[in-house]
Amino acid sequence: MLISFKSKSSPAVLMYQEHAQRILDILHKSPTRGVITPAEAGHALELLEKEVAETRLHPENDIEHDVHTPESREDGESAEHARAQKVHFSQRAFPLMEMLRSAKAENESIIWGV
Repeated sequence: MLISFKSKSSPAVLMYQEHAQRILDILHKSPTRGVITPAEAGHALELLEKEVAETRLHPENDIEHDVHTPESREDGESAEHARAQKVHFSQRAFPLMEMLRSAKAENESIIWGV
Protein backbone atom coordinates (compact mmCIF):
# COMPACT_ATOMS: atom_id res chain seq x y z
CA MET A 1 0.00 0.00 0.00
CA LEU A 2 1.24 3.49 -0.84
CA ILE A 3 1.18 6.40 1.56
CA SER A 4 1.02 9.86 0.02
CA PHE A 5 2.36 12.58 2.32
CA LYS A 6 0.99 15.97 1.25
CA SER A 7 1.76 19.54 2.22
CA LYS A 8 1.16 22.93 0.65
CA SER A 9 4.84 23.68 1.24
CA SER A 10 6.29 21.01 -1.08
CA PRO A 11 5.50 18.30 -3.64
CA ALA A 12 3.90 15.06 -2.40
CA VAL A 13 6.12 12.28 -1.06
CA LEU A 14 5.03 8.71 -1.90
CA MET A 15 6.26 5.76 0.13
CA TYR A 16 5.30 2.14 0.43
CA GLN A 17 3.73 1.56 3.83
CA GLU A 18 6.39 -1.04 4.71
CA HIS A 19 9.09 1.61 4.22
CA ALA A 20 7.17 4.44 5.91
CA GLN A 21 6.21 2.29 8.91
CA ARG A 22 9.55 2.74 10.70
CA ILE A 23 9.41 6.51 10.23
CA LEU A 24 5.81 6.68 11.45
CA ASP A 25 6.63 4.47 14.44
CA ILE A 26 9.40 6.88 15.45
CA LEU A 27 6.94 9.77 15.17
CA HIS A 28 4.18 7.81 16.98
CA LYS A 29 1.82 8.25 14.02
CA SER A 30 -0.64 5.90 12.33
CA PRO A 31 0.08 4.78 8.75
CA THR A 32 -3.58 4.92 7.75
CA ARG A 33 -4.27 8.58 8.45
CA GLY A 34 -2.49 11.40 10.17
CA VAL A 35 -1.18 14.92 10.38
CA ILE A 36 2.03 16.58 11.46
CA THR A 37 1.26 20.15 12.41
CA PRO A 38 3.76 22.98 11.96
CA ALA A 39 4.26 22.96 15.74
CA GLU A 40 5.15 19.23 15.62
CA ALA A 41 7.41 19.47 12.56
CA GLY A 42 10.51 20.61 14.44
CA HIS A 43 10.31 17.80 17.00
CA ALA A 44 9.54 15.24 14.28
CA LEU A 45 12.61 16.39 12.36
CA GLU A 46 14.77 16.10 15.49
CA LEU A 47 13.55 12.53 16.08
CA LEU A 48 14.31 11.48 12.49
CA GLU A 49 17.71 13.18 12.50
CA LYS A 50 18.57 11.34 15.71
CA GLU A 51 17.56 8.00 14.14
CA VAL A 52 19.58 8.76 10.99
CA ALA A 53 22.63 9.55 13.11
CA GLU A 54 22.14 6.35 15.11
CA THR A 55 21.90 4.18 12.00
CA ARG A 56 25.05 5.78 10.58
CA LEU A 57 26.93 5.03 13.81
CA HIS A 58 25.53 1.49 13.92
CA PRO A 59 24.81 0.34 10.34
CA GLU A 60 23.92 -3.13 11.60
CA ASN A 61 20.67 -1.61 12.93
CA ASP A 62 19.67 -0.94 9.33
CA ILE A 63 19.97 -4.57 8.25
CA GLU A 64 16.65 -5.81 9.61
CA HIS A 65 14.82 -3.05 7.76
CA ASP A 66 16.53 -3.68 4.43
CA VAL A 67 14.34 -5.61 2.01
CA HIS A 68 17.15 -6.09 -0.52
CA THR A 69 19.91 -8.11 1.12
CA PRO A 70 22.49 -10.40 -0.48
CA GLU A 71 20.60 -13.34 1.02
CA SER A 72 17.33 -12.29 -0.66
CA ARG A 73 18.81 -11.51 -4.06
CA GLU A 74 16.95 -12.34 -7.25
CA ASP A 75 17.90 -15.18 -9.60
CA GLY A 76 21.12 -14.38 -11.42
CA GLU A 77 21.84 -11.31 -9.29
CA SER A 78 25.33 -11.09 -7.87
CA ALA A 79 25.96 -10.45 -4.18
CA GLU A 80 27.79 -7.24 -5.12
CA HIS A 81 24.77 -5.95 -7.04
CA ALA A 82 22.45 -6.81 -4.15
CA ARG A 83 24.69 -4.87 -1.73
CA ALA A 84 24.76 -1.90 -4.11
CA GLN A 85 20.94 -1.88 -4.21
CA LYS A 86 20.60 -1.63 -0.43
CA VAL A 87 18.63 1.44 0.64
CA HIS A 88 19.55 2.83 4.05
CA PHE A 89 17.13 4.41 6.51
CA SER A 90 18.66 7.84 5.89
CA GLN A 91 17.89 7.53 2.18
CA ARG A 92 14.31 6.45 2.82
CA ALA A 93 13.70 9.21 5.36
CA PHE A 94 15.34 12.04 3.36
CA PRO A 95 12.30 13.08 1.25
CA LEU A 96 10.02 13.27 4.27
CA MET A 97 12.68 15.12 6.27
CA GLU A 98 12.92 17.70 3.49
CA MET A 99 9.14 18.00 3.54
CA LEU A 100 9.26 18.53 7.31
CA ARG A 101 11.85 21.29 6.90
CA SER A 102 9.74 23.01 4.28
CA ALA A 103 6.50 22.61 6.26
CA LYS A 104 8.14 24.04 9.37
CA ALA A 105 9.60 27.02 7.46
CA GLU A 106 6.30 27.80 5.72
CA ASN A 107 4.09 27.00 8.72
CA GLU A 108 2.17 24.26 6.89
CA SER A 109 0.90 20.84 7.98
CA ILE A 110 1.74 17.46 6.47
CA ILE A 111 -1.19 15.10 6.02
CA TRP A 112 -1.72 11.56 4.72
CA GLY A 113 -4.56 9.11 4.35
CA VAL A 114 -7.20 11.72 3.56
